[in-house]
Order: sequence, then structure tokens, then C-alpha cells
Amino acid sequence: MLKVVVECAKGIPKKTLGVPDPIAAVIFKGEKKKTKAINSELNPVWNEIIEFDLKGSSLDSSSFIEVVVKDYETIGKDKFIGSAKISLRDLASGQSRSLPSRNVPLINEKKQDIGATISLVIGYESPASAVPNPIGQVDGDIQAGEAEGADGDEDATDWGDPRAPGGAPPPGQPGKPAQKIMGRRRQKALANKLQDFQIRIRIIEGRQLPGNNIKPVVKVSICGQNHRTRIRRGNNPFFDEMFFFNFNMLPSELFDENIYIQVRCLNVTHRLFAFFGSESFFHISFHSVMSEAHAILRKWLLMSDPDDSSSGARGYLKVSMIIVGTGDDPPREQNEEQDDIESNLLLPTGVTLRSAMLSLKVYRAEDMPQMDDAFAETVKHIFGGEGDKKNLVDPFLEVNFAGKKLCTRIIEKNANPEWNQLINMQVKFPSMCERIKLTVFDWDRFSSNDAIGTTYLNLTKIASSGGETEGSFYFSIPSSAGVGTEVGFLPAFGPCYLNLYGSPREFAELSDPYEELNLGKGEGVAYRGRVLIELSTCLDGNVDKKVDDMPNDDVLVAQKYQRKRKYSLSAVFHSACMLQEPGEPIQFEVSIGNYGNKLDSTCKPLASTTQYSCAVFDGNHYYYLPWADTKPVVILTSFWEDISHRLDSVNIILFIADRLQANITSLKMAMQANVPETRLAEIWLKLINQLIEDLTSYQLPDLEGKANLTTLDIQIKKLRDRTLVNIREAAHRLREEATDVKATLSDIEEWLECLQQIADEPQNSLPDIIIWMLRGEKRMAYARIPANRVLFSTHSNQATGKYCGKTQTIFMQYPMDKNKGLKIPVQLRLNMWLGLSAHEKQFNSFSEGTFSVYAEMYENQAQVFGKWSTTGLVGRHKFSDVTGKVKLKQEFFLPPRGWQWEDDWFVDPARCLLTEADAGHTEFTDEVFQNESRFPGGEWKPAAEAFTDVNGEKAQSPDEIECPQGWKWVQEWSFDSNRAVDEKGWEYGITIPPDKPSSCVAAEKMYHVHRRKRLVRPRKKIANIPAKKESDDGWEYSSLIGWKFHRKERSSDTFRRRRWRRKMAPSDSMGASAIFRLEGALGVDIDEKTSKKDAAKLFGANTPTVSCSFTRSYMYHLRVYVYQARNLLPMDKDSFSDPYCHVSFLHVSKTTEIIKANLNPTWDQTLIFNDIEIYGDPQNIAHNPPSVVLEFFDSDQVGKDEAMGRCTCPPVVKLNPSTPVTPKLLWFPITMKGRHAGEMLVGAELLLKDKTNDAELPLAPPRRGEKLYMVPQGIRPVVQLTAIESHCGMWGPHSSDCCHQKLKEKPKLPWLSHLLPKEEMYTPPIVLKVIDHRPFGRKPIVGQCTIDSLEEFRCDPNMCTTEVARTARDVIIDIEDRRPILDSQVDEAVDWWSKFYASTGEHEKCGPYLQKGYATLTLYEHALEEIPDFHGLTDFCHTFKLYRGKTDDEEDPSVVGEFKGSFRVYPLSDDPDIPVPPRKFRELPESRPQECLVRIYVVRCIDLQPKDNNGLCDPYIKISLGKKTIDDRDNYKPNSLNPEFGRMFELSCFLPQDKDLKISIYDYDLLSRDEKVGDTVIDLENRLLSQFGAHCGLPHSYCVSTGVNQWRDQLKPSQILQNHARLRGLPPPHIADDGSSLSFGGRDYNLQDLDHFVTASKVLHQHLGPPRERICLHVLRKQGLVPEHVETRTLHSSYQPTLSQGRIQMWVDIFPKGLGIPGPPVDITPRKAKKYILRAVIWNTTDVILDDTSITGEHMSDIYVKGWMPGMKDKQKTDVHYRSLDGDGNFNWRFVFDFDYLPAEQLCLVSKKEHFWSLDKTEFRIPPKLTIQIWDNDKFSLDDYLGTVELDLIHLIPPTKTPEKCSLNMLTEGTGKHLPAKSLFAQKSVRGWWPCTMEEDGKKVLTGKVEMTLEIVDEKEADERPAGKGRDEPNMNPKLEPPNRPDTSFLWFTNPCKTMKFIVWRRFKWIFIGVIILILVGLFVGILLYSLPNYISMKIVKPF
Repeated sequence: MLKVVVECAKGIPKKTLGVPDPIAAVIFKGEKKKTKAINSELNPVWNEIIEFDLKGSSLDSSSFIEVVVKDYETIGKDKFIGSAKISLRDLASGQSRSLPSRNVPLINEKKQDIGATISLVIGYESPASAVPNPIGQVDGDIQAGEAEGADGDEDATDWGDPRAPGGAPPPGQPGKPAQKIMGRRRQKALANKLQDFQIRIRIIEGRQLPGNNIKPVVKVSICGQNHRTRIRRGNNPFFDEMFFFNFNMLPSELFDENIYIQVRCLNVTHRLFAFFGSESFFHISFHSVMSEAHAILRKWLLMSDPDDSSSGARGYLKVSMIIVGTGDDPPREQNEEQDDIESNLLLPTGVTLRSAMLSLKVYRAEDMPQMDDAFAETVKHIFGGEGDKKNLVDPFLEVNFAGKKLCTRIIEKNANPEWNQLINMQVKFPSMCERIKLTVFDWDRFSSNDAIGTTYLNLTKIASSGGETEGSFYFSIPSSAGVGTEVGFLPAFGPCYLNLYGSPREFAELSDPYEELNLGKGEGVAYRGRVLIELSTCLDGNVDKKVDDMPNDDVLVAQKYQRKRKYSLSAVFHSACMLQEPGEPIQFEVSIGNYGNKLDSTCKPLASTTQYSCAVFDGNHYYYLPWADTKPVVILTSFWEDISHRLDSVNIILFIADRLQANITSLKMAMQANVPETRLAEIWLKLINQLIEDLTSYQLPDLEGKANLTTLDIQIKKLRDRTLVNIREAAHRLREEATDVKATLSDIEEWLECLQQIADEPQNSLPDIIIWMLRGEKRMAYARIPANRVLFSTHSNQATGKYCGKTQTIFMQYPMDKNKGLKIPVQLRLNMWLGLSAHEKQFNSFSEGTFSVYAEMYENQAQVFGKWSTTGLVGRHKFSDVTGKVKLKQEFFLPPRGWQWEDDWFVDPARCLLTEADAGHTEFTDEVFQNESRFPGGEWKPAAEAFTDVNGEKAQSPDEIECPQGWKWVQEWSFDSNRAVDEKGWEYGITIPPDKPSSCVAAEKMYHVHRRKRLVRPRKKIANIPAKKESDDGWEYSSLIGWKFHRKERSSDTFRRRRWRRKMAPSDSMGASAIFRLEGALGVDIDEKTSKKDAAKLFGANTPTVSCSFTRSYMYHLRVYVYQARNLLPMDKDSFSDPYCHVSFLHVSKTTEIIKANLNPTWDQTLIFNDIEIYGDPQNIAHNPPSVVLEFFDSDQVGKDEAMGRCTCPPVVKLNPSTPVTPKLLWFPITMKGRHAGEMLVGAELLLKDKTNDAELPLAPPRRGEKLYMVPQGIRPVVQLTAIESHCGMWGPHSSDCCHQKLKEKPKLPWLSHLLPKEEMYTPPIVLKVIDHRPFGRKPIVGQCTIDSLEEFRCDPNMCTTEVARTARDVIIDIEDRRPILDSQVDEAVDWWSKFYASTGEHEKCGPYLQKGYATLTLYEHALEEIPDFHGLTDFCHTFKLYRGKTDDEEDPSVVGEFKGSFRVYPLSDDPDIPVPPRKFRELPESRPQECLVRIYVVRCIDLQPKDNNGLCDPYIKISLGKKTIDDRDNYKPNSLNPEFGRMFELSCFLPQDKDLKISIYDYDLLSRDEKVGDTVIDLENRLLSQFGAHCGLPHSYCVSTGVNQWRDQLKPSQILQNHARLRGLPPPHIADDGSSLSFGGRDYNLQDLDHFVTASKVLHQHLGPPRERICLHVLRKQGLVPEHVETRTLHSSYQPTLSQGRIQMWVDIFPKGLGIPGPPVDITPRKAKKYILRAVIWNTTDVILDDTSITGEHMSDIYVKGWMPGMKDKQKTDVHYRSLDGDGNFNWRFVFDFDYLPAEQLCLVSKKEHFWSLDKTEFRIPPKLTIQIWDNDKFSLDDYLGTVELDLIHLIPPTKTPEKCSLNMLTEGTGKHLPAKSLFAQKSVRGWWPCTMEEDGKKVLTGKVEMTLEIVDEKEADERPAGKGRDEPNMNPKLEPPNRPDTSFLWFTNPCKTMKFIVWRRFKWIFIGVIILILVGLFVGILLYSLPNYISMKIVKPF
């Protein structure tokens, strides 16, 4: 039952007179049902239910309903208003039971949106026996461009996802359906590296392009690259051109680009070149194409006006778009016979899509950093003005979305601007853009604006469709009833703050090196402020003003969202280790927002920085900070909005996801270890139960009662609740229905991915916590920690952050690190707690240790004339801070509020700063430089400073230097000879340090005046000797004012200081939480002379120091079991590395031994760390232990060791060493620069030592050397004796560039027995090395290969089967008389191409081939090696790539060759009495070469990469095999990307030496060097030796006659079957004598039952071979051997090795010459086009519009007819029928067009030169069409165009017999897809009337009718029945008489008599007669008047 609830409609347009009475009708499968009519209503509400009885049948994926809205008329026909189509695909798939379709746009007859919408709900009850159609299932919404794949374009105009959540899952798929509705799928992260991309755009054809007599051209633009098609003619042009765009860029950058397609229609109605162009436009994003499986194939684009999207369709363009990335195989297009535009339409952005308005309210911003220099403010201050340096910023906000940019106003000099503006953006949805970019800029008057910070609003995170898919979103509109079942919602956000991150906040006068971070490129390293915004979406809204001021009411409403509460943050630093170098003292700064930034004076001074500490060497490789039992503490208080209701939900979901992640990891480890199925099921069941329990127990917090809720909060809460319910239900179903644990892993990982996605909170206004490492005053490294991870919550323990109050390990990173984390700046272990100040007492339960708060200052003195005093201080104060820059006094110190002094001031040296140079070292070398000077040419004497250090500073003499306590001298003082010195150790120069320059040489010259000698004396540390106790005065000494201080005074010291401290205590007892009340500076001495500028610098400089002291430390014992690594990166040029490993744990580290030349080193080493002192509760260490960090390096004799990657390993903590828990060795990934760099097998255990008893520690592992321990038994893998049997094929160079020669004979690898681990996960890889033996004992490594897994090579030792390789010598050849070959019985009507097209499914091109019953071949879409059934043709051996060279940053080592061989691994018994199992490789391929005949058949190429400027190429074939090369350059195919070669090449070779067959395609160039398009390489050895018989494919039939199906192999099928049985170890086949039956492999075969040819006619198939061979062939085809085939191989080039350069279809036959002569080759010569003649006789025209007016005022036309076939230059026209007064024209004129035609393809073959300078003609294949135009002839002006008709000769419009029936309906009906095709080639001749049209105002109008006879004849028939053009001879077939035109038909200019007769006289004869009469009368009167006086006088005189 199908129920449709017709709810309402909106926006019905008004009529011209009155208001419509809308009525709705629903049509389903031809059945129409109506609602009632609503009188006079523009927004009718029906709320009627319409039911359709399906009669027990179920919906299919193509079902749809059509809704038609009409204006009800009482009398007459209802008037159409609009209609809509809605697909029922999702209902048919069973994903939902109801389909709510809200606000579906209505379209008119022209497919244009009328502005009205209709809402309805469709329900479906499937029959009980119905099964959901799997074909109809889709993962969510279709893309905007897909537009309802089969039934119209409604989905593109509908916001809603038609599926409702909660659909029942199909049977047999537990858990899967839930993923489709539980939330947005996370998009895979794009690789952050440059990649090669190739975009292919194929322009196929156009339809219904607007304009008259147009010349359309298509322009495609991508990323600044443009391509244009050739200019075509007509409104329905055929292009068929492909464009290639190649890019090398980041994927993220490419996917932000668009594809622009533009059609320009040049109007050539007039003969002058004055074009009146019209444009249509389409654009689509790369993201949309990628979401369609990287390709959009043969889609119709609806073109639109770029300036007016409401103008509707501007024609259609059929295109294919393909994006090819690294490793992608481009899909192949399938040609359709008829294209349905409506079902294959791709809508553009903005055309008939839903209009929406995004309203962004921009309220204000906070904490903008300084962006301008203080010059103007300084000038103001000089002249007594007040300068405000805190507001040196002029901010404005720029909003960028979908290519539109809008900006707020600029607010000058304000760090906290208030804009209060509304930004409106008109957009179309579904939008192809996903993010709104928000950038705050600082306005600059004279330079470009500077970016302050950038953030994004991701629409996929702030909107939902209710059933998201990856990469798209369609928003559903919740019903007005408020049922609440909809999860979808429109984009909404806030009011909420968005945080900005970027470069450090400190203003720099010079350019900012991290400026790109402010533009959103990379991770921001500092807080840059934040912006308060609100986003809402309005459907169908119109934008009045793009930027407008907000009403005051809206500003007041946002006030409640700005209420802030006080937060407290504590960070206890437990350790800082793995420092790379000592350098200056180090300090750490913690900030949240701008709170805690020591250089920001806008907030109160806070104890946000640790004390400076100097790094100490750990004795091995790294440095650490010696904090010992006093850990520095950082305290912050800040003010932010309370968003606990958001972050509590996030932490709960993350808690569930983390537990699920841990359980998934355990499950994967169990799978990797191949645990028993029962144990694996237990682990899996624990995972499922734990997940269900978590989802049931931990509920998200309720939002009721929260004061600052937003619309998005409520919608996200619904989405999360629904998602968690769906996952829980899916887990329940999976637990009940799952049978395969491994098969469910993908489902569980999708649940995890979904949980991680919904945990993303878009409205997180709480800034991240940022930790900076400062070295001196310079920021060096940073770390960003999300605040929610350390946030305390009172809701539940699960709502508390994961690391709140817990110690975590953080690896800091360098800002914009180009090395991508290759080096670690520092590893931190710290404990953080963040919470509301109201909850700060809860901190007491998390705190550990005793907190102490001190005020401190330093007393400074200088030595003047041997006395210490304050008079000699320069740049320092008597009392200052640690930097010496801030002046302090004891009396100015005041404790913060709530604190008081506990003790008086006392001296306390800063031990962390008193680090000697030898700290942490066991061996040290003291050095001092002895200096001498002289005058030029004089004698050397001691210099003024006789002894200095390396920098020239004064130092003690060697006699004054004493050996420190705990050390002993190793030898006496001596000079350093390992320098550029003379034999006495002197180096000479003109100056010595610190004078510049310093240039010393080892030879003395006359002009040298200084020399020095380096004296050294090594010493060694003595264990267990305590150092001498320090003096109590606390002074620290230094030779200069700086950071390098030492405890003991030296003679060279000139400066000293000591630290004074005073302890503070809280006034009341609050516990550890009292430290949060430390705010403000303790005291700064500001003199009256101190400027405000200096005061600002000093602000917050002196804050109390907080530390956490531990009274007890615990000693631990650590053992790290470093066993082996695999797949390390080669770092040396010999393809190997010399790896060693630094193992670090907190403040200790050790180094493994160096393994030479190995990428899979086995160290088998135990590193023992004794007496590791760790402060803190051991239970905390057990729950969250520090990780063991392993850093790998390549040892180099010359130069610095190179890093190879890093991995971390958590140790097993045993608080009781006697606990019987043994650590397990596990594989941990090694990463380098963010990418995989190998794996490490390692384990570690951390044991708590009992100080009183060390006997409980495990026994020491066995030693391999004096100080080298092995991995002990019980931890190391258990091994067993294993046999490794191998056989070797060949190896050879990978390319011709390799200088090494191939091996002459196959090497023999020995049979090995070795102790290998029993468990597969511990098995080491096999390393293959190819070594070249060269003269003088040199053995360089040519290449190497690592085989990771041995599992595929393992076999059962007791199996008796042995493997045999196929060789020519073992082939059984039956020498017998062959059956005589019969004469060819194949019809000439079929050729090999008929067989090929019959196999490809193009039956219209194969002729009668299939009707004759002939066999077909197999067409593979990939290379034969890629077909899964043939296992890569490596069944006899495997092929391994050999690598050589060093790994670069982004590139892999180069492939130099390949190794062929195989292995068999099986266990051996430890008992020597048990015999060794038989060898698995019994017979190996012969080592001597085999001579073979190779035939290469190249059929055609597809989509070649263009190489010429015209976008084409001139391809030809070049074949290389061994040293032989065939260059087919003479037979190149000009100007083609899809050439049909049809070439066969035959070569001889020796295998396996000449195993690599290379087929290359080159581009022919006349003047320049030919350019390679691409090549492909085929391994002939694999094909010859493979047991799949790939050397020659098996045909379907055994034919012995000549023809396309003749048997080609050297052996008969019976011989091949016997050899196959031998190779497989099977008994030979038993064949009956008459060949009627066969027994093989335990099965019986009967020829009568199996051979389908027997039942056919004996005469037709007498070319078949004997029955014995036919039945053997049939059995062979059942054995999975390679059939007769054509394979499609991808072409590659060295320029873009990862991208396809096209494809080639071909096959190869290999015939060993030792087996005899092969069959004849196959003729695959391409088909030739046939010549046809089209004869078109123009008889008459009628109803032609009269375009001219004669001088006499009559409407007339001088008609003539022009005709041509598109693509051909032969344009013909009739004579002129002059002065047609009624639109009739008589011609009797014949057009004759010669053309070449391919009947099989139904295309015309046109060859012509594109330009006069072109060398070759370009072949085009275009559909046969005839264009007829009617023109009006003008002698003194341009001819006028009157109309046209375009006739497709394949699908010819049937003409009418009489002109009265000829109308425009013929054109519209003729394009219908249901009319039968009428081909002129089938009819041969047709006569009748066709209409001619012209476009006026966008509509086609009838402008005339033409009567024609169309006749197609071939070349032979044309010779038999000749006919001339026009009425020329031979004028026959039929004979054309001169037209019987009226007498008025003539040209007036050339016929003056006829002009007078038929024009002047006929129209003006009475005027002429009257004029003559008047003239005669006038003459009579004149004569009378002239004669009358004389006559009268004569009468009077009477002379006679």
C-alpha cells in the first residue's frame, strides 16, 4: 500500500484575472487521483490522504510519483499551474517507511521553477514477502549534480532527505543499516602532500542550444587552464572532443576549485563577421565529482545564463568528467543507443535549486592583538598626549562563502570592536561549498590589510539532513506539527564566540614569519582573539541589503550569551626531557586565551610561567630539566562562558569512543596473534557488551534549564541521542546475528568513526590551552590542548576530561615545522586541572604533593678593583627579577589578597640554573686557550690575556684549574693536535677572539701578530663520591652578565648574584586550591622617572612562583626489550641503512648497538635502566605510565646521523616485581614526518624497587657481550627449526637506463634450515640482495627487496604434492597427421572486428556474426595480470621489486629491477631420526634460454594523453623486446586520441633473457623530437611459464579452416590437456576412441551433452575439428585457463608515473619454437569506410515568410534553399525563385553529397585539414545529418535567413504527404523517445514535406515548409543510376524539369521589359492610360490654344 498525504502548497502565482482555485492530482504508474479544490487561495491546505493499492507487488528503485497542481475550472479544462516528480527509491530500498517531502518546488511546462512549493508525506507498507531491493539502496542522499538518476530532477530541488531514521534493516545484514542513519560520515583526511592529478573532460554533444543559425563552441576552464572545442554549426552540435588537464597540487587545494563549462553560440545569420553571441554556463566543484566515484559519465548538463539563473534552461550539453589520481584506473564509458535527458540530467548550481538566505549576525570581537606600530602613539606621548597602545588595531571581519565576499565596517583603534551588523548572503542549496570562511583583518591605510586570524564555519557540522552521507548534505524541514521525529535541521549557529588562532600575539616590527597561520593555512600556534556571531538560514528569502545594522533588540538578546564565569587552571610540570641541546635557560608558559601570556598586559599578572631552568645532559643523548623533587606549577584564572552542557556531552561521547578504541586495538592484536577462535570470540563479545553497557549507562546531560541554549544545541542533542540509540540497537543485532568476528570489524570501526564525529562540538567557545617553551625570551615550541580534555565536571566522572587531574605526556612541536616533527623539541609530563572557580575545592582531591608559594628577587653585584659591590653594575639593578631588567625592593612586596607572609626573606640558590658544563657526563674534557702576541717580525710573548676560553673571554690558567670532587684526571695537559695547527699546536692570525674577524691558519707568516694553542685535559667521573657541599652564602658567579652561572668563584668572574625568597601562606585553610587566588604582581619599584611605556613592560613581570614538592621519591627499574624492526627506510645510497635506536624514558636514555646495512635489523637487546627516581604515587604511575620513546637513526661515518623515525611503547608497570606478569613483544608503528616508516617489535616493563630488598627483581638476561644483554627467554619469541625452500627465476633491470646486464643463467638458491618463531607475527622478513661481483673484490649491492610476510609461503610438510614448472622440453607432442584444412566457410560479411564488437556487446556493429553462431572472445577491462582468477600469472613464482637508493623526503627508493622466485616454508622436526620431508620444488624451470616467436596484436588505444597544441596527438606504435625494436612510425594515426591501429607485429626472442616486452605509444612530430605518450611492459616469462596457459588463449571452438576463429596454438587441445594434467599432478585424461566421451579429474564429459555445435547444421559448421579435440577443448575451458581474449592495459609515462596516460587494447601470443610451427596470425586490419551518396531533390517550398517589400509595396521574398551535411565543406544551394508573393517556391533542384560512412558504427567519417598549414587530415566521426535552410536573396544587401530544418538520417523525422499536415508538432514528436527510429539507410528513399523553423523571443516559430526527396545510394548504385547536381547532366534518376514558376518570377535588374510588363504596367496601367489621355487632351488644348488666335485673325482678315 502506498499512501500520499497531500498537505499544502505555498506561493501559487496569481492569474491575470482573479485568484486560482488550486487542485492537486497525484499520478502513480498511470493511475491518477485528485484532491478537492480550494477556492481562491494562493496557499491552499488540503491535508488529504490518497492511497494506491500495489496489489501485492513491491516498489522498485525506478518508481516515482508525479504531483500536478492545476487551477480548477467549473466549465472547461483545468489550467496547468505546476508539477513535481518525487522518486520513491529510498522507500523501495527499505531504508525508511515514510518519505517526508517538504517544500518541493513546482515547475512549469518549460521545466522552470514558478516559485511555488508543495509539501506532502509518502508512506509505504511493503508486502510481507517483499525483500528490499538492494539495487535501490544508496548511502544517503544523492549529490546535487546527480539530480534523481532515473526519474527527473526533483531531488536536486528538494532540501529534505527523503529517508526517515529508524528503518528496518534488510535480512542478512546485521549492523550495517544503522550506519546509514546514525550520523554524518566523517570525511577521510586529505593527504597533505603534492600529488599528480589528471582531469579529463569529454564534450560529446549539445542539444537545443538557443539561437538561429548558430556556431557553438565550448570552453572548459579549470584552475586557470582553458581548452576550447572546434566550432560547430547548428542547435544540436556533435563535438566528441576530450580535454586533458594535468595538475600537481595539494588535494585540499584542488577540491576547492571548480570546473567551468561555457557554451558560446556565435550568430552568423548575416554574412559579415559581426557576431551576436549568446552564452550559457555551467560549473561544478571537484568535491561533487569526487563524490561520484571520481567520475561523471555521459551526463546532460542543463546550461543556464550566468547572469540570470532564473531564466531557465539555455540548452543541454552532454559531457563526461573524470578525475584520475595516483593509482586510479579511469572508468570506461558505455555508449547508450538513446539518451534520456530527463533521467540523466545534471543540474548546475543556482538553476531550479532551492534558494536560501544565510543571515550572519556579527556582534563583536575580543582580545584583538596589536597590529600597528606605536610610532604615532609615541609622538603623542612626546608632546604630552595620551597614547593608547593597547588598541593599535583597526579590525573588520570578512565573510567568504561560495565565491562571495562581504565585509563589516572598519572600527579604528579598537581591540574589542563592536560591529553589530547583519550580513546577508543569497545562496542556492544544496551548495557545493561546505565552509564559511571568517577572517578578521587589520585595516591599513597605506598598505595591504593584515590578517589577524581565520576560522571556519563548517556547514556539515552545523546542519543535518537526518541521514548524512559523506561529502554532501540535504536539509530536511521539520514538520509544523512538531512531532520531533526529524533529526535534520537547517544551518544554525550561536550566538556563540568563535576563537581565532594564528601566529604569536606579540607585535613584530619586521615581517611575521608565521603570517600564513593567520590566513588559516596550518595549525595556529597562539590565540588571536575571538568573534561573537550568530548564523541563521531562511528559505526562499530575498536579500534587501547585503550588509545592514542590527536592531538594538537583537543586540540585547545576545547579552545573555556573553555572561562569563571564572575558571581556574593548574598545571604541574613533572618532567621535561628529550631536549636536543642545552642552550639558554628554558621556561614554560601556559595560557588560555590571552590569560597567562606573559607579554600581554591586558590581563592581570598571573603565575603562568615556570622558573627558568638549565638543561642537563642525561648521560647518553638527550638533555632534561633537573626539577628533582620540586616541580614547577603554573596557575591561571580566566573568565569565559559556561558551556559545560556542551563539553560534558563531548567528554561522555569521547569516553565511550576511547573505550571502544582500546577494545578494537585489543581485538586487532588478537587477530594478528592468531589466537584461537574461542578466545577471539570472547574478546569480541567483551567489546560488544562493553559498548552496549556504556551506551546504556552514560546518558548525555539534559539541556533543560540551561540559560544560554541555542537552536543548534537542541538540534545536536537530538542528533547525538538518535545516533547513540542507533549504535546501541545495531550492536544488539550484531551480537545476536553475527557469525564471523573478522567480518564485523569494519562495522565496529564505523561506529567508532561515527562516535568521534558526533563528539565534534562546533559551538566550543572555550579556547584551547597553549603551552609554549621559551628559551631565554624566544618562543621555540608549542603544544595545543583542547580545554575539554582537562575540564572538571560535576555531572559525572565520565563528563570530566580524560586528562583532568591526571598526568599526560605531550610532545611539543615547532611552529610551522617544515620537517614535520622529525625532531622533538621537548617531551613534557604534566598534570592539568581546569574547572570553574566555584568548583576549585574539588582540585584538592586531584592534587598530589605539597604546594609552596614564594616571592623571589635577586641581589646583584659586580667586581670593581677586586671588590664586590653594586657600584659597577651596568644595566642591572641592585635587586631585580631573574632577568635583571625589573627593579625590585623588599619593602614593595605585598602578598595577594587572601595570602600572608609565613617567613622572612632568606637566601635560596636556584639550583636549576646552576648547571656546570660537565653536568650529566661521565667523561669530560677541560679546555683553555693559551695566547701569545708580538709586533710584526718580533718575538712571541704572552698576550695581555694569556689564557682565555674559545670565545676569547678571560679564563683560569691550567695550573689554577682543579679537578672537581667526584672526578679524576685521566692524563696531563696537552695541546689539541686534531685541528689546523702546526706541530706545536699553534694557530696564527692577525686577531684572536673576541676581536673580529677571526681567521687562523696553521703556518706562521711575518704579518701574523697573534697566535693561540688549545690545551685539553680529560677527566672521568668517579662513582659514589659525593660532591663538596656548597657554600651557604648562595652567590652565583659569572664572567659576564648573562645566563651562564657557576657555584665556585673564579678569578675571571666579574658578576655575581644570589636569590632571595620569602614564603607565603593562605589566610584560611583551603588546601591546595588556595593557589588559585594568586593574582597580580607582588611588587615593582617604579621610580618617578619611569615612563608609562616602561611601566607597561614591567606589568606582571614579578609574579609569585609556585612549586609542588614531593617528600618521597620511588626508585624504579626499567627493562626495554628491543628485539627487531622491519621495513625501515633506506637512508644510504646502497639501499640500506645502518640503524641504531635511542631509547628514552623520562630523564634517562640509552642507545642500542648499530646494525650495519640492514632495513630489518634484529637487535635482540635488553636495555636495563637501574634506579630511575620518579616522584609521585606509584598507583598513578601504574594507571598512566610514561611511554618509552624510541628514536631511530642511521649511522653515517661522514656527516651527521640521519633520523629514521620514532615510535612509542607503553611499559608494563609492576608495583610488585614478583607479580607473574610477563611483558609481551608487540609491533609498534614507526612514523617519520607524518608517514609510515616501518615497525618495531619491542616490549618494556617498569618495576617498583624495594629499597630494602633488590633480590625480587628478575634475573639479569643472558649477555652477548660485556655490556650487552639479550632478550630473555619467556619474552623472546619461541622458535622452531624451519625449512626454507626456494627456487629462483630471473632478475633483470627495471628499465633500459640500468647499466647492469641481465643474468645469463638463473641463480640457484640453497635449501635452508633456520630457527624461526612459531608465531607468524614474530616471523622476520626475508631479505633478498642482488650483489654484483666486480674486479678487485668489489661487491656492490645492485638492489634489495624485503618480503614481509611468510604466511603465503607456508605449507604442510607432509603433503605429497610437489610443484612442477612448465618447460618446453616436458611438453608432450603427438606427432600425427593433421586433419586437412578445409576451405574457409566464413562469410565475407564478418571479419575479426565483427567478433570483437560481438564480444564487447556492441551488437549493432558486428553484423550477422552472432546469427551465424560463431564464438566470441573475452574482453578484459584490465591487464591480464590484474585479473583475480589468474593470480597475477605468478603461480609458478612470485615477482618482487628490487629497490636501490636513498629515501628522499617525499619519494620512495627507485625500482632498479625485479626478482623472480618462490619460497616454501615448513617446520622440521627436532628429532634427527625423523627423515626430512620431500622437497616441494621437484622440477625447476630449465636454466637455458628458450627461443620463442612472439606476436603482438594492438587493437586500439583509448583516451590517450594529448601531446599537440590542438589538444590531439598523432600516435604510432613502438615495440621493444630485448635488443630488438620495431618502429611503426610510418603508420601513425593523425590527430586522434582514440586511434584504431589494428596492427600485428611478430618478433623472435630468447626467454627469460628478453622477458620484458615494452609497447610504447609515441606522438609523431615532423620537425621536433617525437614525444612519448606512454608505455606498458609485459612480462613474457610469466605468461609462458604460468600454469594458466597465458601464452595463447583458448578459443571457444576448435576450428581448422581459415578465418577469424582458426586454431592458433602449436599444440592440439588433447596435447594441452595431457600437459595440464601432468603439471597439476593429476592422472592423464581417458578419451574414447571416437571422441564422444572423456574422463578427467573424477568427472565424465559427453560430447553430445556438452558440444553445442553438434546440434547445428553440419554444413554450416564443417570447419570444426574432430570430436576428440573439441571435447578436450571443452574440458580445458573448465580448468580456469586463460581464454581467447583482448586485454586493456594502462599506459604510463615517467613524467607522471602514477597517472594513466591512456589505455591500449591488445593481446600477445607466445610460441616456443621447439614445439613446432604455430597457426597463421589473425588479420585485425581496421575496417574501411564505404562511400555513399546522398541525393536530396528540392521540389517546392510553401508558406515561407515574406521578408521583403518591393518598391511597389508588395510583400515578397526571393527564395532559395541551401543545404549541407555537417562536417563537410560542400555546401550547395538552389537557384533563386524571385518575387514569391505567397511564400511558394518551385525549384526542381538536386543536391548531391558524397560522404564516407561506417555502417557498423552509424557514423560518417570526415577527413579534412583543420588549417591550411596542417600536414595531415584529421578524421572525425559524426552522426549523418542534413541541414536545410531557406534564405531570402538580396543583391545590394545581406541575404536574410528565413528558417532551417536539421534532419538526422539515422532517426529521420517522418515527412508528411501534404503541406497542410506539416507543422511544428513534427519536430517535438520526432524527438520523443517512444517513436520508432526510421533510418534513411534502411528506407533508401523518402519524399514529403518538412517544416522549417526560426527562433523568435526564445521560441521556435514556423517559417516555411520544404518538399524534398531524400535518397541514399552506395558507390556501385551511383554508377548504375547516375545523377547530376542541380539540373546538370546527367539529369536523370529522376529527370528534373525546369520549374514551372509564375511569370512574375524574375530578377527586375536583368529583365527591364518584364519589369515594365509584370511590375509597372500590371499595377499602374490605369494611371498610365489616364496620363496618356491627359497628355493627349493637353496637347489638343495646347494646339488649339496655339492655333486659335491665328485662325481667328485669318477669319477676320480673310486673306483668301
